[in-house]
Formats: sequence, structure tokens, C-alpha cells
Amino acid sequence: MKLYLTPTACSLAVDIVAREAGIPLELIWVDVRAKKLKDGGDYFAINPKGQVPTLETDAGELLTEGPVIVQYLADMKPGSGLLAAGAVMDRYRVIEWLNFIGSELHKGFTPLFRPTTPPAYRVLAIENLNKRLAWLDTVLSGREYLHGDRFTIADAYCYTIVMWSHVHDIDLSQWPSLNAYLERIEQRESVRAALNAERQEIAARAAA
Repeated sequence: MKLYLTPTACSLAVDIVAREAGIPLELIWVDVRAKKLKDGGDYFAINPKGQVPTLETDAGELLTEGPVIVQYLADMKPGSGLLAAGAVMDRYRVIEWLNFIGSELHKGFTPLFRPTTPPAYRVLAIENLNKRLAWLDTVLSGREYLHGDRFTIADAYCYTIVMWSHVHDIDLSQWPSLNAYLERIEQRESVRAALNAERQEIAARAAA
């Protein structure tokens, strides 16, 4: 299978989950701003939305939207513990977290990446994010991961999005439990490997 991704984007979560599950993916790096592949191909021909991630299955199916892709990968490896199988509350609690991260955190950061966002609105966006991050800190004060004591697809997504705080100078040290959670996740082999792949791609682009 192929994963279309770009450095420091939400596609990192998919790479982490694939590595956790032991699912090999061919990484296809995309210039999202130019909507181009390394061979000059038009990325819109792969994903008409022009965004990452996109997963291309061995059967040639194209799947978009990170939270959906990580569920698909976890379901491929039900023994991984990344997402419970079947109509059980354990599964829906993890999906509940995915929805919170997507709607409250991922979308919360979106205005900060837009150069056209007015300064006053940036202040409001950061204030809103701070409230969500403070709540996360409270939740994590009593558990190792979002869903108790085990790493799930929700943690891969949460780590990826919350780490954008560093890009926008949001000081995470004010939330010790959240900060410790991120450090704990960063020690995982899957996360270190995915981050290393991103660093290599960033270095390659800089040298080009």
C-alpha cells in the first residue's frame, strides 16, 4: 500500500499507526502547496481535495481523511489493540476521541496556518485551543493514554495535532500531564521511526 503524505502534517498519524500495526507502507511524499508529486505528477489526480493523507490500497482503492484511514489500518490488524473490533463501547470511546481531536483540535489549529487570518482572530483561536489543551491536561492527569492504559489510534492523532503547538509558540509546559503524555508517546519506536522519515524528507527538500 502507498501513503501520500507531507512533513509536519496530520498524515504523520497514519504513518505512526501503520508502524504500530506492522503494516508496511510505501511513503509517497507530496508538495501540498504546489499539489505536485516528486515525479512532477499532479496530486489532484490522486486526491481531488488536494490534501494529505491519502492511502492507496493494494487493490487500487483510494481512501482519504486521516481518522478514517487509521481506523481502516487498525481493523486490518485487530490483534494490535489499536482499536477494538465490533460494536463494543471500547471501540466507540476511541472513535469519540478521534472526533474530538478532529473537530476541536485539528480544526482549531487551522486558522493559525493561514497567512490571511487576522491577528485578532489568531488570538481568539489560541485562546480556544488553550481551553481544549487545559482540559486534555486534566484528563491525562489520571491516565497514561487517552483511553486508559493502552496506546490507540486516537493517541497517534492527538500527538500529531498537539505537537503543532510548537509551530505556533503555544507553551505546553503549563500543562504538565499533557506534556508528559507527549513525551511518553515520542518514546515509542513507531513514532521515532515516523519522525525520522519526516526529517529525512525535510533534509532532502532542503538539499534539492
